[in-house]
Formats: sequence, C-alpha cells, structure tokens
Amino acid sequence: MDDEPEVVEAELVEDDRLPAIAEDRSPAVLLAEEDPDAWLPPEAEEDVQAGIPKDTSRAYKGDMDRFAEWCETVGRRVMPAAPQTVTAYMSYLKRTPREKTGRPYGPNSMDRIIASIRSSHRAAGFEPPDTMGARKVVAGYREQLALAKDPAAQPRKATPADRRVLHQALARLDRTTLVGKRDAALMLLGHALASRGSELAPLDWPGSFTELPEGGFRVRVYRKKRKKWQNVEVLPDPELEMCTVTAVRDLVEALAREGHTSGPLFMRIDQWGYMGVEMTRNGEPIGDPTGRISVNGASDVVSRSIARTGLPGDWRSHSLRRGFVKSARDAGVDIVDIGRHGGWDDQSKALIGYVDEEDSSGERNPLAQIGKAAMKKRGDGGE
Repeated sequence: MDDEPEVVEAELVEDDRLPAIAEDRSPAVLLAEEDPDAWLPPEAEEDVQAGIPKDTSRAYKGDMDRFAEWCETVGRRVMPAAPQTVTAYMSYLKRTPREKTGRPYGPNSMDRIIASIRSSHRAAGFEPPDTMGARKVVAGYREQLALAKDPAAQPRKATPADRRVLHQALARLDRTTLVGKRDAALMLLGHALASRGSELAPLDWPGSFTELPEGGFRVRVYRKKRKKWQNVEVLPDPELEMCTVTAVRDLVEALAREGHTSGPLFMRIDQWGYMGVEMTRNGEPIGDPTGRISVNGASDVVSRSIARTGLPGDWRSHSLRRGFVKSARDAGVDIVDIGRHGGWDDQSKALIGYVDEEDSSGERNPLAQIGKAAMKKRGDGGE
C-alpha cells in the first residue's frame, strides 16, 4: 500500500464484493423491486470504479470479505446491515487477536472498516447503517490505548526524511554503481518534489522532464490525491552530493550506457545489477513489464537506505514527502509556499498535520518567541 494509510469514503461497485442478502435475491434484484431506476449500466459502474484509488479498493474488498465471514459465523445479515451488527463487529475486532500479528485491529484500521461497510452499502444502493454506536466503540478503544500509552492509539506516520537524514543515507550509498545512482536520485528527487511513492514511480525520462535555462528541471507530476497535474521546478543545489539535478543526470547517463534512453526513470534492478528483469510468482509474470520500479519498491529503497544509518524510525517513500516539509520549515520557508510546491491545497489539514510537535520546540516554541519579543520591547525602552 502506498504511503500514509487513511480512511477514504469511496464507493465500490464490483459485484463480487457485495454479498447477497438472501439465497436468490441479490442487492440489485431487491433494489429493482423498490425503485426501477436504482441501477447502473456496466459502463457507468466502470466509470465509478475508475475513480476509486486501487489501494483503497483492495483494502475495502478485504474488509468486506472478513465482515461477511463474521456475519455468517454469528448468523447476522451482511447487507443491509443493522447498526447493532456493525457495533457488535467493532467490539469483536477490539477483543480478538489477529492471526498475522497476535494483536487486535487498531482504532485506525477499525475506522477504515466502518468506512468500507458504509461505502459497500452505497454501492449496492442501500442506505448506509447508522454507525454511531460502532464509532463510540472505536473512540473508547482509542482512549483506552492512549491511557495505556499504546502506540496503536496514534495514526501510523512515516518518519520525516529531511535533509539531515538524507545526507547520512546518501553517504552510505555506493554511488558508482547503477543501483547506488538510482537510489540516490530516487531519494533526492522524492524529497525535492515532496512526492508520494505513487507519484515518483511513474516518472519517465525524458517525458516527465523539461530543461530549465538555469540548469534545473521542470518536472510534470500527477498529484494523485488531488487528481491533477503539477509542474514542479527542481533547481541545482550548492552541495554537490545533495544536488537532485546532478543525481538525476548521473542516473540518466548510467541508464543510457545500459541501452535505456527513454521510458521509466526508476527501474527494477536485481541483486546482480541486472535492470528490468522479469519477475514471476507461481510461474506468472508480475510487475510492470517495462521494468519500472513499483511503489513498494520505491518504499524499499528508502527504508533500506536509511536503515543503514542506524537512525530509528518508520522509513518509507512517504518519509520523503514529510521530510521535505521539515527541511523547508527548518529553512524558514513560509508554509503556504511549502504547500504549493508540494501540491497541497491552501487549506490542507494534512499539511498542518505534517508540522510535527518538534516544530514547536526550541526556537519555534511560542513561549520562546513571546520571551524574545518582550526582551526586544524592554530593550527599546518599554516597561
């Protein structure tokens, strides 16, 4: 899954994820009896599905499959689900360890599961169940974990890979190799663009890049969350080892020596240094046939590279996006300029959320600022 997990109220329309209500009476049949216009032609269903992020769609499908299994076990109706059914399911999830982790679901996953159930109802044409009781279960669970100082009470966030972190990670790369050049360019460009892994992996050379007169690039990035294209200028850096432009050029030249002069900028490279090798699972090809790195592969590059430094944290591709915010804040850049460079809306709550608690420490602590202002006033002759 790409980047930060979040609850998305999206609609699902695939029939195989909408369990039947009774033996020979699917949701579509029941809807047609109530309202003859309550149906969508196949092409309209496809159009709706195209608007749902793939990661969200996969997560919601798994959530509904497990909800259906539980309903069958306890003899409850899957759809339309009674409010009490959803509440009881949340209580069950809170108390039941998962086989994979040995721990129950966390509150954030339970919020997503509630959204899955509501969205599946809308996709089938049913009124979503009232989830007030279910959300109270989650709220109480979150407080219980918070008081116990359990990390599961907090949203899982990538640790920001700011300029300081990247400097240490890059120092441990062998940048004479193709893998080292790729990894350096991927991390520096991801930080420079404030990109998600899902925005970084699709970049092409030269298609996504336009040369600038001052020596940098204008990069065409598709901001997935806002569903819009953005042109981001990447300029040369005075520190050569931290220069994104230099790192990208070095990678492009190395790729050209391997005969790859256009197409994906970031390629899969195996442990022997072979580029774009076909991957298989159970004898079937997987991965992008062009050899393009996957979003998970980009995350692996970040986590593997920073892990070598020994720095603690949850390192993944989203660390680059969060790290850009921290680097820019440390440099005194206005938050509006940060947001516009990184493709955030001017009113984005997510961007504000990226300003960590540590951003209000030391020199940025409001009390320190108040004290400085008071001393300045006193020095100017004030009382």
